[in-house]
Amino acid sequence: MTDAQAVIDRLRRTTDTVVGEADLRTRLASGRPLRIKYGVDCTAPELHLGHAVNLWMMRALQDLGHRVVFLLGDLTTRIGDPTGRSETRPALSPEQIELNAAAFLEQVSLVLRTDPDVFEVRRNSEWYGAMDVATLLGLFAHVTQAQLMARDMFRARVAAGREIALHELSYPVLQGYDSFAMRSDLTVVGSDQLFNEQLGRHFQQRLGAEPQVVITSTITPGLDGGPKQSKSLNNYIALTDSPRDKFGKLMSLPDELVETYARVYTELPLGTVAALGSSAAVGGPAARDAKLKLAAAVVTRYHGAGAAKAELEAFHRVFSDRAQPDDMPEVVIGPAPLTALELLEALRPRDSRSELRRLLRQGAVSVGGVKLTDAEARVEPAGGTVVRSGKRTWHRVRRA
Repeated sequence: MTDAQAVIDRLRRTTDTVVGEADLRTRLASGRPLRIKYGVDCTAPELHLGHAVNLWMMRALQDLGHRVVFLLGDLTTRIGDPTGRSETRPALSPEQIELNAAAFLEQVSLVLRTDPDVFEVRRNSEWYGAMDVATLLGLFAHVTQAQLMARDMFRARVAAGREIALHELSYPVLQGYDSFAMRSDLTVVGSDQLFNEQLGRHFQQRLGAEPQVVITSTITPGLDGGPKQSKSLNNYIALTDSPRDKFGKLMSLPDELVETYARVYTELPLGTVAALGSSAAVGGPAARDAKLKLAAAVVTRYHGAGAAKAELEAFHRVFSDRAQPDDMPEVVIGPAPLTALELLEALRPRDSRSELRRLLRQGAVSVGGVKLTDAEARVEPAGGTVVRSGKRTWHRVRRA
């Protein structure tokens, strides 16, 4: 097996499709460091384990000496990526774009190496900000209306009688040209970005450059077994979640997803992954133990073996011995009385009101050991009161 083939086989574990695999094999075998495009629009970042599949593939290539070029789409953010949207997206202010760009950099550094040898930051305003209208029109001349309307999302909007603004049609063109401008050899994206990155290959070929390889990554269902992980559906594990939150969320995973999550989100040997899937299929204690191993592997990957060991011990202490955790987070609330819903909003600010109401209806919330089910009930917890919300979430209240 060649070294290039070994790299491809390693990536294949979390790969859906590869466009230009022969080119990838040739470039890897050449020994030249590849330039790997990682492009993002500077919308509000909330990166989760699903996004991190791409990041870990790029990290593996960084460890071999290849360079990730992190492209901040500061100009294209002003247009708005129409992918998956049925309406035109509102524009962001330049100030908000800059804040989001900084947050993106902070979050990707949880996985990617950011030392200059293997990491570079670019902005597409570098070339678009200096481009005159004649040159821009020349770019548009390389793409036809038929190519753009081949995209199913655009066809769906037309069929539904919804407008497509001209700047939205230009978005895939600009994203495609980015690949030429930054000399991309390879990009790793979700399948929803395949159309745009195929335009990148188109531009590179039309403008005399070698076309980039496009890898699309595996997409998994969310924690609820439904669509892919999404903030709006509250079925995701954020990269910024604490070890406790990552561990607890994975323990709520449907049994049938254990093997998929272990394959995509851990580096456990594939034989171990299959064994976890078999155990989860049995159900009961065997499934619980499989989830414990999955959760420990994910926490180890992001936070280290020590954190995973601590979470395993905390789980057994709380759920086997029915004890409260020793290190529950403390949240400061004001002196005024609150409704039960307002208290939960202070303790769990990232959860939607509908999710918090659901916890109350299910009897999963207690304040000082007293169960609450009415969202409008008035509560005045004293300092030091323990609030439990859900099976695995505890907070200690401190009054301001």
